[in-house]
Amino acid sequence: MSLTLLKHCWLIVFVTAIAAVSRNDAGSNQFQGIVKQSTASSALFIDTLLINEQLLPLTDLPQTEEGRIVLAEGYYEATYKSYCLQPGTPDPSDRDAYLQTPLQTYRKDIVETVLRTSLQKPQLDQKHIQMLLWSVVSGSDYNKLTWQVQLTAQQLLTRKQIFQLKGGAAGVIKQVARVLPDAGMNGAQRSVKQLLEAGAASYETIERMAVLREKSVVHKADYKKEKWYKQEGGYYLRYFPNGYQQVKIQLYVPAGTLDSSGMQQGSYLLFDPVNNMAAPANSNAQRLGIGAPVAEIIRKIIRIQNDIPKSKQPAPKEQPKNTKGQ
Repeated sequence: MSLTLLKHCWLIVFVTAIAAVSRNDAGSNQFQGIVKQSTASSALFIDTLLINEQLLPLTDLPQTEEGRIVLAEGYYEATYKSYCLQPGTPDPSDRDAYLQTPLQTYRKDIVETVLRTSLQKPQLDQKHIQMLLWSVVSGSDYNKLTWQVQLTAQQLLTRKQIFQLKGGAAGVIKQVARVLPDAGMNGAQRSVKQLLEAGAASYETIERMAVLREKSVVHKADYKKEKWYKQEGGYYLRYFPNGYQQVKIQLYVPAGTLDSSGMQQGSYLLFDPVNNMAAPANSNAQRLGIGAPVAEIIRKIIRIQNDIPKSKQPAPKEQPKNTKGQ
């Protein structure tokens, strides 16, 4: 019986490993397609239009409960904490041009939850959040992480997600999988995973492995960091990373983009810094996840109502009177 179970475990792990390689290859190809589409359709210099525009804090705009920013016409800027999502690539520099692409990474749902929940908890140590993200994208054993990283996870993730990181119901298969090579990982990811699971490595030691202090390889020299990219909805966006830990976001909503009520066709124009990432348009530099603003702010929360009207509830039936004993 135990021999049969072990055979099944090995089969499942083998199939999972093959799927992981395929998923990584498909994700890489999809990412390249998004970059080509964005750069081909949205490059536009609009600095001449901003000469008389006052630069306003992006964080002054109201937000939804989930942290999406409700845009208004104007020119805005804010600096956000950012996180390395691709261990083993160079630190961003002035030679790297960045644009917005959908968040793409291993265990995307957990990464997005970490980033989104961090918006409400700016007091958490950025290094502990980064260590948690490194552990997630490298597939590290949660049970071997330091208590500081586990405590950070407990404040940012749901119980279900932590259960998943611990191996979930497939924990027995995870024990067998440790003897197999890590599928779909580069050397830096494997090294980061080993250091995290050792539990004794300092942040700086892991950082040296995850964030390469070398020049990026520029593939398209004609793309510059000052370039604006037009987004769906008609607004423009550009990123200015300061290393991998901070990124300045500039956003421009031209006059006439919104109607007199501040909407487009009956809906607010929203910018979500979390479910998108800052990705290099011209080089192999870091992909960056966006977290909370660097400066603590008083968040103006706006509740956006569902456009679908609620159906009328039927009136409760009147209960018949008890006539017994009358």
